[in-house]
Amino acid sequence: MSGRLLLTVATILLFHATFSTYEHLSHLKALGRPEGSLPPSSLVALILGILGACLKAPALKEITWASEMKTRTIDDMDARMGFANFVTRAKVLGEDEPSS
Repeated sequence: MSGRLLLTVATILLFHATFSTYEHLSHLKALGRPEGSLPPSSLVALILGILGACLKAPALKEITWASEMKTRTIDDMDARMGFANFVTRAKVLGEDEPSS
Protein backbone atom coordinates (compact mmCIF):
# COMPACT_ATOMS: atom_id res chain seq x y z
CA MET A 1 0.00 0.00 0.00
CA SER A 2 2.76 2.44 0.88
CA GLY A 3 4.56 1.70 -2.41
CA ARG A 4 1.49 2.61 -4.44
CA LEU A 5 0.99 5.77 -2.37
CA LEU A 6 4.61 6.82 -2.88
CA LEU A 7 4.34 6.20 -6.63
CA THR A 8 1.16 8.30 -6.81
CA VAL A 9 2.75 11.16 -4.86
CA ALA A 10 5.89 10.93 -7.01
CA THR A 11 3.82 11.10 -10.20
CA ILE A 12 1.95 14.17 -8.99
CA LEU A 13 5.22 15.80 -7.93
CA LEU A 14 6.78 14.96 -11.27
CA PHE A 15 3.93 16.63 -13.15
CA HIS A 16 4.23 19.64 -10.87
CA ALA A 17 8.01 19.74 -11.39
CA THR A 18 7.68 19.66 -15.17
CA PHE A 19 5.13 22.46 -15.13
CA SER A 20 7.27 24.50 -12.71
CA THR A 21 10.37 23.97 -14.84
CA TYR A 22 8.52 25.07 -17.98
CA GLU A 23 7.21 28.20 -16.25
CA HIS A 24 10.60 28.97 -14.68
CA LEU A 25 12.48 28.60 -17.97
CA SER A 26 9.84 30.70 -19.77
CA HIS A 27 10.32 33.42 -17.17
CA LEU A 28 14.12 33.29 -17.50
CA LYS A 29 13.85 33.37 -21.29
CA ALA A 30 11.66 36.48 -21.08
CA LEU A 31 14.30 38.13 -18.89
CA GLY A 32 17.07 37.20 -21.34
CA ARG A 33 18.81 34.69 -19.02
CA PRO A 34 18.10 31.22 -20.45
CA GLU A 35 20.39 29.43 -17.98
CA GLY A 36 18.83 28.18 -14.81
CA SER A 37 18.71 25.24 -12.46
CA LEU A 38 15.94 22.70 -12.09
CA PRO A 39 13.48 23.07 -9.23
CA PRO A 40 14.20 20.82 -6.22
CA SER A 41 10.78 19.18 -6.50
CA SER A 42 12.03 17.19 -9.48
CA LEU A 43 14.74 15.59 -7.34
CA VAL A 44 12.21 14.85 -4.59
CA ALA A 45 9.87 13.27 -7.17
CA LEU A 46 12.72 11.10 -8.45
CA ILE A 47 13.64 9.87 -4.97
CA LEU A 48 10.01 9.17 -4.04
CA GLY A 49 9.49 7.35 -7.34
CA ILE A 50 12.49 5.11 -6.75
CA LEU A 51 11.38 4.32 -3.19
CA GLY A 52 7.82 3.62 -4.34
CA ALA A 53 8.99 1.32 -7.12
CA CYS A 54 11.22 -0.59 -4.71
CA LEU A 55 8.41 -1.04 -2.20
CA LYS A 56 5.85 -1.96 -4.89
CA ALA A 57 8.03 -4.56 -6.61
CA PRO A 58 7.21 -8.23 -5.89
CA ALA A 59 9.63 -10.45 -4.01
CA LEU A 60 12.54 -11.79 -6.01
CA LYS A 61 12.34 -15.36 -7.24
CA GLU A 62 15.09 -17.91 -6.87
CA ILE A 63 16.82 -18.59 -10.17
CA THR A 64 19.03 -21.52 -9.20
CA TRP A 65 18.98 -24.93 -10.84
CA ALA A 66 17.67 -26.51 -7.64
CA SER A 67 14.64 -24.21 -7.52
CA GLU A 68 13.91 -24.94 -11.19
CA MET A 69 14.02 -28.68 -10.57
CA LYS A 70 11.44 -28.32 -7.77
CA THR A 71 8.80 -27.56 -10.39
CA ARG A 72 10.00 -29.88 -13.18
CA THR A 73 10.96 -33.51 -13.55
CA ILE A 74 14.12 -34.83 -15.13
CA ASP A 75 12.03 -36.04 -18.09
CA ASP A 76 10.93 -32.45 -18.78
CA MET A 77 14.49 -31.18 -18.68
CA ASP A 78 16.07 -34.03 -20.68
CA ALA A 79 13.41 -34.74 -23.31
CA ARG A 80 15.73 -34.92 -26.30
CA MET A 81 16.54 -38.04 -28.26
CA GLY A 82 19.61 -39.86 -27.03
CA PHE A 83 21.87 -42.46 -28.54
CA ALA A 84 20.39 -45.90 -29.06
CA ASN A 85 21.59 -48.46 -26.56
CA PHE A 86 22.22 -51.82 -28.25
CA VAL A 87 23.81 -53.51 -25.26
CA THR A 88 20.61 -55.15 -24.06
CA ARG A 89 19.57 -56.11 -27.61
CA ALA A 90 22.93 -57.59 -28.45
CA LYS A 91 22.40 -60.36 -25.93
CA VAL A 92 19.17 -61.34 -27.64
CA LEU A 93 20.55 -61.00 -31.16
CA GLY A 94 23.63 -63.08 -30.44
CA GLU A 95 21.74 -66.08 -29.06
CA ASP A 96 20.67 -68.94 -31.21
CA GLU A 97 16.97 -69.42 -31.63
CA PRO A 98 15.62 -72.15 -29.43
CA SER A 99 14.54 -75.15 -31.41
CA SER A 100 11.01 -76.36 -30.99
